[in-house]
Amino acid sequence: MTVVSNTSPITNLAAIRQLDLLQQLYTQIVIPEAVYNELTGVETPVPGTREVQDLDWIQVRPVVNPSFVIALQQEPLDLGEAEAIALARELNADRLLIDERKGRAVASRLGIKLTGVLGILIVAKRRELIPKIKPLIDELIDISRFRVSDELYARVLQDVGE
Repeated sequence: MTVVSNTSPITNLAAIRQLDLLQQLYTQIVIPEAVYNELTGVETPVPGTREVQDLDWIQVRPVVNPSFVIALQQEPLDLGEAEAIALARELNADRLLIDERKGRAVASRLGIKLTGVLGILIVAKRRELIPKIKPLIDELIDISRFRVSDELYARVLQDVGE
């Protein structure tokens, strides 16, 4: 299974100490160079900075078609989102991990299957990799300033029986 990730799923899951869920669910993930640079090219490390450098199940791959990335940036998408979408398309990925609304809309329009952090947590709960989702969502909101509407929050908890 080929899974490409944008920056936010990595930073958000790392912030709540759940990054290993990606390996448990997908075995390995691929990130484009722009995502790697977003995570490692900062003076102050962010959640996920060390992990993308140290974990062998996170692979960095270059995008082959930079003109497609430039076109995606006109949407407008930031470079990391554009490269993640382009790489998912180039690799014919089974899944793209992305949370940003605009990026999700563009990826969906291109026929790319996607999942965000909440979807990852739902699958992890259903596979009994985590006992409860609510405390993790609350941590995401508190620690990462993760934005989730009250309606979505309630729907996710209802879907998993919490």
